[in-house]
Amino acid sequence: MRITLRAAQESDVPYLLELRRLTMGSYLEKDGVPNTDEENLNRIRYNFKDAQLIGFCGKLAGLFKASYLPHSHQWYLFQIQIHPDFQNKKIGSHLVKVLIDRASSQGAKVGLSVLKSNPAIKFYTDLGFKVIQEDDCEFELLYEE
Repeated sequence: MRITLRAAQESDVPYLLELRRLTMGSYLEKDGVPNTDEENLNRIRYNFKDAQLIGFCGKLAGLFKASYLPHSHQWYLFQIQIHPDFQNKKIGSHLVKVLIDRASSQGAKVGLSVLKSNPAIKFYTDLGFKVIQEDDCEFELLYEE
């Protein structure tokens, strides 16, 4: 599998905004989460230093953003968004498994949240994540060995 990651740059923001609209728009609306350009840009810019663009066979395929949180000794997967043209090619599962392996080698956990209407919840639970909390819109998940 030819997956690459590179640091996101300011010039990537228009792509990331469109990617968020394509991959998250319907779920944000279903769960009543603000879906304005301003809100989406805030989400894109949050922890932007850790944002990486996914390449697949030489083409832009999505976003992967995970940060190490030392206070909780865990990696947190803030965003993974695979462009619709590249979904179902196991890109996301590969990247999440690499993150799990990295965390495991450090004795760390992996956390994330997922919107309740997003079918990705099954993807994460199939990988071994457990729901540890929920609110009106999201499930909070944790992977620990």
